[in-house]
Amino acid sequence: MQTSSSIANRWTLTGQTALVTGASKGIGAAVAAELLALGATVVAVARTASDLEQQVASWQQQGLNAHALPADLSTAAGRAQLLAQVAERWPQLHILVNNVGTNIRKPTLEYSEEEYRHILATNLDSAWELSRGVQPLLAAAGGGSMVNISSVAGLAHVRTGAVYGMTKAALVQLTRNLAVEWASLNIRVNCVAPWYIHTPLAAGVLGNEAYLNEVLSRTPMRRIGEPEEVAAAVAFLCLPAAAYITGQTLSVDGGFSVNAF
Repeated sequence: MQTSSSIANRWTLTGQTALVTGASKGIGAAVAAELLALGATVVAVARTASDLEQQVASWQQQGLNAHALPADLSTAAGRAQLLAQVAERWPQLHILVNNVGTNIRKPTLEYSEEEYRHILATNLDSAWELSRGVQPLLAAAGGGSMVNISSVAGLAHVRTGAVYGMTKAALVQLTRNLAVEWASLNIRVNCVAPWYIHTPLAAGVLGNEAYLNEVLSRTPMRRIGEPEEVAAAVAFLCLPAAAYITGQTLSVDGGFSVNAF
């Protein structure tokens, strides 16, 4: 028979350490805040040191165990530097959230080689290298959880640009492969695929009233999502309550991805 204490233990991250990328704003900041509220220590990563340190300071003022590690994960040097710092300070990790991402919206033939490479490096190379680099730290902790932040743009065409969609689709498949390959190490790997969320990355296109109305017309719940709603899904996948869930992609999209005429 379950007791209240055994149930409570499934819904806490106390004693766990999480690495969250792109954590200074938007979905990443919301994810970090959610994990902190559930008792985790959070190592927050972002490119702009001033923004990151300001955000982390606000969490620390609330008595939460947050740490800032500025790094540009679009570069090989930035990724290597981050992994070295993390391994030195936290030889064991329990959670990795690959959230950092960017986009440049253009027709396919208008992308420059530099733009193409930048999107791939930020969205996909970062997740690939961090997953491989953090895996030994998760294994040292006896297992843990990885969550990749994809997008419904990786599941369907949503006019965000072919390159962005490619990277987000690749994250879905990376999730499946790693979930199977690393299951014997008790490492679970899942994916969350948001639709339009109120974030700085989406603010530009959602500021176009005609486009916003079109998005809402295709979204059964008729609203834009909030970062905290994505964060809650990510946090659930990291909790002991989700211990038998791996290799899955959870859409947080107000019903968009299942909508049809």
